[in-house]
Amino acid sequence: MSRVIPLLFLGVSLLGSALLAQAPDPGALDRYAAEGQKALAERRWADAARAFEKLRELSPETAEVHAQLGMIYFEEHDFARAVPSLRRALKLKPGLPNVDILLAMSLSELGQYKEALPGLQKGFGQSADAALRRATGLQLQRTYTGLGDDDKAVEVALQLTRLYKDDPEVLYHTGRLFSNYAYLLTMRLAEVAPASIWMHQAAGEANESLGSYDAALDEYKKVLALAPDRPGIHYRLGRVYLALARPPRSEADAEANAAREFDQELRADPTNADAAYELGEIRRRAGDLDKARELFQQAVDHYPEFEEGLVGLGRVLVSQGKPDLALPPLTRAVSLNPQDDVAYFQLYQAHRALGHLEEQEKAQAEFQRLRSQKREQERLNLLRMHVVTQQELDAQTTPP
Repeated sequence: MSRVIPLLFLGVSLLGSALLAQAPDPGALDRYAAEGQKALAERRWADAARAFEKLRELSPETAEVHAQLGMIYFEEHDFARAVPSLRRALKLKPGLPNVDILLAMSLSELGQYKEALPGLQKGFGQSADAALRRATGLQLQRTYTGLGDDDKAVEVALQLTRLYKDDPEVLYHTGRLFSNYAYLLTMRLAEVAPASIWMHQAAGEANESLGSYDAALDEYKKVLALAPDRPGIHYRLGRVYLALARPPRSEADAEANAAREFDQELRADPTNADAAYELGEIRRRAGDLDKARELFQQAVDHYPEFEEGLVGLGRVLVSQGKPDLALPPLTRAVSLNPQDDVAYFQLYQAHRALGHLEEQEKAQAEFQRLRSQKREQERLNLLRMHVVTQQELDAQTTPP
């Protein structure tokens, strides 16, 4: 976990005045203070530590020196030394800004979560410094997790993602936490309701995502045995059968089984746009264009922003010789997803059928650009998958 905290708790003038109040040797104090502050500004932690350790020897009752030294140890990840320095600073001057928060962060790093919690709660809830609040929030999330208080850890993670929505570290830790939280909840579900529809559905979805299609079918069928009218399950079964219809399984009856399941889903829930689209695509590939058109229309009626459904509808209308009717859904599709090469190809086909030369050329050019871009990306992906040691000339080889 990265640590971004304010470099200096105290300005040079304030530190200087605190030292001079107890100065046995003002010249030495000034010299070490200047060296320490310069090293801090340049993030040379080891040099800063040496300077402030000298200041601590010369002025052991100066709280500001202990505070700066604690911060330096923190930046060096030497939390065991940071804690006593920060404790000493607070004992000498309880009102030093941010020191209690840094102490809490150091305690968290050492796994002393219970003791760290109050300071972290204060820092995350009250700090006006964005960097300090972010760092404190990450530590607070970690502390709640360490204490087994997963609900509060999730609450903090949600707050962090709202405050720092594009921060890679925040997104990483939040994603990791949510994955772990989802796992714990699934294990809890298995413990309290192992034979419930919820457990079978969760197991079906997990197996489907892992490509364990036979196990997924078994779990989804168990859901239907317990709740025959449960929405979405026939659609899930249909998607699994579609996967079985494709290579490498290529099961002969899988697509027919998928069509049956999508049809059953639509009988139970005519508003399921995904089921209507999938069944429409099966009918289109089978050449039943009238039924495909009806199903694609049903999909976009219930989900007007369904880009794939709009492409399917426009594609069927072009095939039926109705390019004028195809233009509105295809134009909408490319506005929703300007990277869809299939949509641009169908738009090109519609404009060509209507004799719209300029629009035809524009759609064709965009299709060719996207197609070329996709092929290049596929080539690069293939190269990344096949990584070997490159051939080089031997050292003794004399080039021609």
